[in-house]
Amino acid sequence: MNSLKDRVAIVTGASRGIGLGIAKALVERGAKVCITARKPEPLAEAVTELGGPDHAISVAGKADDPEHQRDAVATVMETFGRVDMLVNNTGINPVYGPLIDIEAGAAAKILGVNVLAPLGWTARVREAWMGEHGGSIVNVASIAGLHASPGIGMYGVSKAALIRLTVELGAELGPDIRVNAVAPAVVKTNFATALYEGREEEVASAYPLKRLGVPSDIAGAVAFLLSDDAGWITGQTLVIDGGVTLVGGL
Repeated sequence: MNSLKDRVAIVTGASRGIGLGIAKALVERGAKVCITARKPEPLAEAVTELGGPDHAISVAGKADDPEHQRDAVATVMETFGRVDMLVNNTGINPVYGPLIDIEAGAAAKILGVNVLAPLGWTARVREAWMGEHGGSIVNVASIAGLHASPGIGMYGVSKAALIRLTVELGAELGPDIRVNAVAPAVVKTNFATALYEGREEEVASAYPLKRLGVPSDIAGAVAFLLSDDAGWITGQTLVIDGGVTLVGGL
């Protein structure tokens, strides 16, 4: 459980849900973490849950804001002196309905947060530490990026782009920086509530493992990909889906 001892991570979108679950897994394995999200109050509560300032700090801001990215990375460097790991977890899906009907502004916002922000965060940590010292990055994608996802089409497009971004960065940033992704199916978080609320048993029945995911299902896989145990893995996307894509489900 000390596989990440003395290492430092930034986890975006980590005041709750999958991001907080990942941060917990990293702290449990000995890492220090900086968590980010938009609102300071939930972040402060999450830092307490992670064990306080000896284990975690937070920086509030919008994930797609370059100034926030620079501020967060600078704060990590000032506090811990290094940044070995980055988890690009922040994602948005503000619209539902046919892809053809989406407004251009909404589409641009989804792509900005879900694709361009991870690229920006990657550039920031490379400049600050990883370019010289190496590191590991995990992008949180989705099985919606692997096949058609009616009703959340632009979200699916953005996650497909994030998977491709992972491939390109894995090729570009080696040998010292590894870049991988995870692609979860439905995980029981506030973000995904609309996909299962009031019909969880029905939704889960389509999964060969007969349950929806929980944040710890994703967190363990992310911790593995960040660790030296995954030292010969880069540019890959690990599907974590309870088997649902085996039977053609979303």
